[in-house]
Amino acid sequence: MSSRMEYTGRAANDGGGYPERIMVADNKQRNKRLRLLIQRLNKERKRQAQKIDILCNDLIAAQRNFIQRLNIISFTANFYESIIGSTDLEDLLYTAARMIKTESADANVTFFLRHEDDSSTEPGTGFELHMFDSDQPIIFEPMHPFDGARGRLENSFSPELMDSICKSNKVCALDDMFAMGLQGSLTGLNKVSAVTIPLGLMGSLLGFMLIYRPSQNTFTTNEIDRMRAVTGGLSQAIASCQTPSRVPSRGNANAVD
Repeated sequence: MSSRMEYTGRAANDGGGYPERIMVADNKQRNKRLRLLIQRLNKERKRQAQKIDILCNDLIAAQRNFIQRLNIISFTANFYESIIGSTDLEDLLYTAARMIKTESADANVTFFLRHEDDSSTEPGTGFELHMFDSDQPIIFEPMHPFDGARGRLENSFSPELMDSICKSNKVCALDDMFAMGLQGSLTGLNKVSAVTIPLGLMGSLLGFMLIYRPSQNTFTTNEIDRMRAVTGGLSQAIASCQTPSRVPSRGNANAVD
C-alpha cells in the first residue's frame, strides 16, 4: 500500500511539471521566431534606407546638373546678347574675351585665327594672334638664361604647334600641348592652368582660343563646358566679320608668318 502511494505521488509530481516544460519550450520557440522577425525587419530597413540614400543622391545629382545646365544657358544667352550686331572683328573678340574673363576669374584670353585667304602649305604660317591686355598677366621667365626677355604663354606657341592644335579640333589641356610640341620654362608652365578651345563653322577650322590663368585656380569641367557652349555662335560671328583687310580697334593683332 505504501509503495503504491509513493508511485502515485511521484507520478503526480511528474505530471504537474510537464505543462511548465511545454510552456518554457513554447516561449523559447516564440522568442526565436521573434528574433528572426526582428532581424528580417532590420535587414529590410537597411535595404530601404540604402534605396532612399541612392534616390536622394540621384535627386541631388539631377538638381546639380540642372543648375549647371541653367548656368550654361544663362551664360550663353548673355554672351550672345553682348556680341550680337558686332561687325568689327577686333570689337567682337574684345567683347568675347571680356565676357569670358567675367565668367572665369583671372583668365587670360587669346584668339588664334587662320587667315581667311591662307593658301600656304607651311604649318602655322596663316595664323593671326589677337591678344588683349589682362588685369593679371602671367609673365614667364626665359627657358634658358640666354633666351632673351620674359614673355607671355602665347610666345611659346610655334607655328607647328598652332597648326597641330587647330587641326586636332578638340579641347586641349597643357599635357596635349606638350605632346604637340609646346616648349618653354617647365617651372613657369607648371604654374599655369591652360586650355585651348577650337573655333569652327560647318567643318571649316577658323582657329582656336587659348585661355589660361594661375594653376591654383584650375579650370573646372563646368567652366570649360560653358566656354565650349558659346563657340558655335562666336565662330559664326567671326566668320561674318572676317574681311580681306582688318583694322584693329582694340588690343593687339599680330600676324604670324
